[in-house]
Amino acid sequence: MTSPDLTDKNIDMLAKLFPSVIIETIDADGNPKNAIDFDLLRQELSNHVVEGPQERYRLDWPGKRAAAFAANAPIAKTLRPVREESVDFDTTKNLFIEGDNLDALKLLQESYLGKVKLIYIDPPYNTGNDFVYNDDFAETAEDYLLRSGQTDDSGARLSANPESNGRFHSDWLSMMYPRLKLARNLLSDDGIIAISIDDNEVAALRTVGDEVFGSSAFIGALTWRRRPTPDSRNYSRLSVDHEYVLLYGRSNFARLKGRGIDESKYKNPDNDPRGFWTSENLTGLASADQRPNLHYDLVNPATGLVYPPSPSRGWSKGRESMDRLIAESRILWPASPDGRPREKKFLSELKSAVTGFSTWLTSGEIGYNYTATREVRDLLGGKLFDFPKPVSLVKTLCDQVTEHDDIVLDFFAGSGSTAHAVMSANASDESARRFILVQLGESVEAGSEAAKAGYRSIAELSRERVRRAGQLVIQQAGMAGDGIDVGFRTLKVDTTNMADVLRVPDETDQLALTELEGSVKPDRSGEDLLFQVLLDWGLELTMPISVEQLDGYEVFVVEDGALIACFDSDVSPELMRTIAKRAPLRVVFRDSGFVSDDARINTEQIFRELSPATDVKAI
Repeated sequence: MTSPDLTDKNIDMLAKLFPSVIIETIDADGNPKNAIDFDLLRQELSNHVVEGPQERYRLDWPGKRAAAFAANAPIAKTLRPVREESVDFDTTKNLFIEGDNLDALKLLQESYLGKVKLIYIDPPYNTGNDFVYNDDFAETAEDYLLRSGQTDDSGARLSANPESNGRFHSDWLSMMYPRLKLARNLLSDDGIIAISIDDNEVAALRTVGDEVFGSSAFIGALTWRRRPTPDSRNYSRLSVDHEYVLLYGRSNFARLKGRGIDESKYKNPDNDPRGFWTSENLTGLASADQRPNLHYDLVNPATGLVYPPSPSRGWSKGRESMDRLIAESRILWPASPDGRPREKKFLSELKSAVTGFSTWLTSGEIGYNYTATREVRDLLGGKLFDFPKPVSLVKTLCDQVTEHDDIVLDFFAGSGSTAHAVMSANASDESARRFILVQLGESVEAGSEAAKAGYRSIAELSRERVRRAGQLVIQQAGMAGDGIDVGFRTLKVDTTNMADVLRVPDETDQLALTELEGSVKPDRSGEDLLFQVLLDWGLELTMPISVEQLDGYEVFVVEDGALIACFDSDVSPELMRTIAKRAPLRVVFRDSGFVSDDARINTEQIFRELSPATDVKAI
């Protein structure tokens, strides 16, 4: 009897916060045990790149430390609303964010921490080319060759066959690593991330996924057959006709719902109090030589009729298990001596036992590459996207992971298949799932069908696909279509709304006050400021917003008083009293809206008297 090992307890606690710092080591007896990689832990808690020479079992590449640092580094950016590129801006619960997904994921950390049930991403596959996501921590070819020991400081080649292709593996991993770390924070305790990938990086992705999410969080790898016929271009190699969808859970609570049961075959003709049932085969698959314990005579206790086993197959259960089924009246005895006894299987028992199959996505009902291409062509009138994913593939994941009003995130939105799948899933089961799409505003290729059709960027094209998909879903849903949310708020990643200042307040004397300008950039609107406040306060970005005129001022009311904001100049005490009487949970003003320090102090006093529970802030 000993007191608890607090070191092990602390390691378990750190594993929940930072699974990437957990490594496997050997104790004094040679047994494997978990330990902490202190270099990685320091990196998680540091605001600069931490170096460390220790060797350990892990996946390394040039630029990994910088990529880990990039995940934690703060950014001075915000999300700006774009009403004219939105659909049902005031009522929708869906988001379309245009901008670099690394920035977007950082900006979403407070508002959607632990709230996303499913993340599906189809990241750019590593084809040995430069990536559009040219993060600052990705290496150049020269840096890679130097760091990997293939050139010296002067650039002279040290290796006869330089592995220049390794640079692209490093770039791809450096691009994915910080995004996966940030994505993990957004998942709910029972949330799941599903990542489409091909053979080029599936091994590396699996290793990185184990590090970021924890190896115990790996649920499995689904295979998707992407083409029905062999690829005739590979004359001397195998035709690679499949891709993978790797599944990781946020915790051990993450579960798939399962393949499902055909309930139509379950009946209750004898009014069994145990509920609906079906008959199931009791014949086994082993000969007497292989499994002699499964070869015995089965006797009906009511009639005395004997049913011998099949010589080549036997029974599916041993004698003890079979006797228990007989005692529970779960054997269906045939009327003829030549018949075969069967087992009575109850629906209530099977529901909790059904599990998924790693080959779910190989059947033709999911669709192939050409299925997805046709879906886009039918909506947009041409082959405007390369390698989109079928709606049915993502819808299958939505069906398996989400329900009710769960949030689905896709931060490599591309063709918008995820939004289409979420809306389609909602139409199927009358749920209200919400989607968040993130897409970089990269330009379409010059001379492409998309460019000829007048589209300037992938984000613009993706939004149009979602608009048209929403109308198609409503049309197909018929009478039930009115209740489906097919809108989205468009937000764009941009620099902060706050202007750069040369002097902080403590360095400003009284005589210089008249020379100072406001701290808000002149091109920013009140609604721009409002969304920055929503981000700073960690409020969801789809909360309903109404704009009211109170005492001649423009006032934003969020979620019936969860937040009230006014960013006008020279706000009056009368306005403060009007707002305070509504007793909002939070209220925010523009700092320059107060004509003096006395006016601001007076505002705080008004709220202390009329609404003491209100949290008052100024920007």
